[in-house]
Amino acid sequence: MEPKKALITGITGQDGSYLAELLLSRGYEVHGLIRRASTFNTSRIDHILGSDGYVEPHDSSIKLYLHYGDLSDAEQINNIIYNVKPDEVYHLGAQSHVRVSFDIPEYTGNVTALGTTRILEAIRRSGLDIRFYQASSSEMFGGAEPPQDEETCFVPRSPYACAKLYSYWMAKNYREGYDMFASNGILFNHESPRRGETFVTRKITRGIAAILAKKAKYLYLGNLDAKRDWGFSPEYVEAMWMMLQAEKSDDFVIGTGETHSINEFLDEAFSYVGLNIDDHVRIDQKYFRPTEVDALRADPTKAEKDLGWKAKVTFKDLVKIMLDADLRAAGVEVPGEGDEIIQKKFETKWWKGD
Repeated sequence: MEPKKALITGITGQDGSYLAELLLSRGYEVHGLIRRASTFNTSRIDHILGSDGYVEPHDSSIKLYLHYGDLSDAEQINNIIYNVKPDEVYHLGAQSHVRVSFDIPEYTGNVTALGTTRILEAIRRSGLDIRFYQASSSEMFGGAEPPQDEETCFVPRSPYACAKLYSYWMAKNYREGYDMFASNGILFNHESPRRGETFVTRKITRGIAAILAKKAKYLYLGNLDAKRDWGFSPEYVEAMWMMLQAEKSDDFVIGTGETHSINEFLDEAFSYVGLNIDDHVRIDQKYFRPTEVDALRADPTKAEKDLGWKAKVTFKDLVKIMLDADLRAAGVEVPGEGDEIIQKKFETKWWKGD
C-alpha cells in the first residue's frame, strides 16, 4: 500500500517542523514548501535532513522532500499540487508576526490572506480528492470577550488577524461551495523551544539564558498585561492531523482553556532560575501594538468532544520546557524539570532535535 502524501506550507517554522516529524512517524511521505534564500533556513528540520540541508534526508527510509516556492506565486503552487498529488495539505505558511503586520500590512495580506486562496484554487482545479487544513488563529477573535469558541464573533485587531480571517472564510466558502474537505483549526497561542526568537515567550526564555550566561543584563519588552491561552506546539500539531482524519471537515478551537498574562510568564520564568524581574526587565514603547488584544482564552469543548483532543502540558510546564532548552543552548546549568515533564506526560516523544 502506498504511503499517504502530505504537503506542508511553512514546514521550516515551529509548527511545520513538528508536524513533519509527526507525519513521518506515521509513515507519510512528506513534502514541504520552502522559499529560496541565499542562506540556509531549514534549521528546525536539519536534524531530519542531515548535514546536507536542502539535498535529501540522511536516512533513506525518511520520505521528506522540499520544493522551492512562495505563497505569492500561484503558478508554482499549481505545479507543486499537480506534481506531488498530496492526499492532505497543511497550510501553515504565513507572515505570522502580529506586531510586524502593522509595519507591512500589504505584504501580510498578499501572503497570509491571498496565499490561502491560491492554494485552495490549485486544489480545486486539480480535481483531486485532497483534504485541506487552514491554520487559523485566535487573533481573529481580537476584542471579543473570552472565553472564545467556534460560535464567538470575530473582532480582528491587526492586519495579521484580518488576513487570517479572510483565509478562514475562504476555507469555509470552498468547503460549502465546492464540497471540498477544508477544516479550520483556530489555534490559540502555542509555544515550544522552536518558537521564533522574536515572539514574546521565546524572547523571555532566550533573554534569561543570555542573562545567566553573562551575555546580557536587560530584557526589553512591551505590554506585560496582555493575557493569552498558551499551550505546547507538538500537542497542537496532533490536533491538526486529527482534524484531517475526521469523517467530515469542520472548524475547531484548540487551546488549554486557561489564560495567563505576560507578567505571569515572567514570574514563572524568573522564579524558575532564581532571578529578580525588576533587576533585568525594561519596558520599551516600540514593542507596543497600535491596537492591542487584551485577553484570549479558548473554550476547546468541541475539539475534546468530537476529536478526543485535550492539552496535557500546563502553563507552568511550558515555561520550564522552554527554559530548559534555551539554558542548555546557552551552556548554562539546566534545572531539568522541563525534561522530566516531557518524559512523564508523553509515552513516546515523536518530535526530535530540541
